Amino acid sequence: MSAVGSETALIAGQGALPAHLASVAPDMLVCALEGAPAPLPGRDVLQFRVERLVPLFDALAERGVTRVCMAGAMQRPRLDPEMFDPRTAALVPRLVGAMQAGDDATLRAVIGLFEEFGFEVIGADTICPDLVPGAGVLCGAPSPEDEADAARAAKIVAALGTVDVGQGAVVARGLCLAVEALPGTDAMLDFVAAHRALVPAPKAGVFYKAPKPGQDRRIDLPALGPQTVQKVAAAGLAGIVFEAGGVLLIDRAATLAAAESAGIFLWGRAS
Repeated sequence: MSAVGSETALIAGQGALPAHLASVAPDMLVCALEGAPAPLPGRDVLQFRVERLVPLFDALAERGVTRVCMAGAMQRPRLDPEMFDPRTAALVPRLVGAMQAGDDATLRAVIGLFEEFGFEVIGADTICPDLVPGAGVLCGAPSPEDEADAARAAKIVAALGTVDVGQGAVVARGLCLAVEALPGTDAMLDFVAAHRALVPAPKAGVFYKAPKPGQDRRIDLPALGPQTVQKVAAAGLAGIVFEAGGVLLIDRAATLAAAESAGIFLWGRAS
């Protein structure tokens, strides 16, 4: 159980990760973008707007918050110029410039702002260290062909990351079937499932996931969970490979059970 308490605020986006972290550290203050779907139904949430970011910092400080964890997927909000308070308005050039430079630049800018206002930004693995598996095969057994596909996929994902495109790819028998882009992992795997004829064997190929090169690993680490396993199985792939120490494995027991049931492997590959 995590020792994280009320001094930590969780900036919650969508997906299973915020709920998992909140269950591990129930004393955390949960914050979410106004107008976004409720990340934790039934739980009190402090809502905020990007246009009023500095008042959010003030509210956190008043509540005794000293650390912030950002978890879950967040869509870029549309900014309303009339909603800006004077102090946040002074930050607009930095925010807009970062948003135009891509997701990584935006995240670095947001981290920088929190730090400038005195908050320590921590990763989800600080709250729950077991979320990040190390090197090794967790279940199943990759074949030599799978190992070769994983090596090729790792090179592809590294290349994608240098231009801030995505964190995943699907490779089968040396052929790149799909790469992750803005629509996300599920959309990529759904594409592969809809084009299973591209898979050169009844059950072949790997889905590979890794952080972008140089990514700040306190935020936006790629995540895998039971739903990922289901999508990979539906796509006719042999297994899931991820960079050891660089991916969040949400609900490990359920994820391993789903993989074993589907007959696919899970492998933490040393980079």
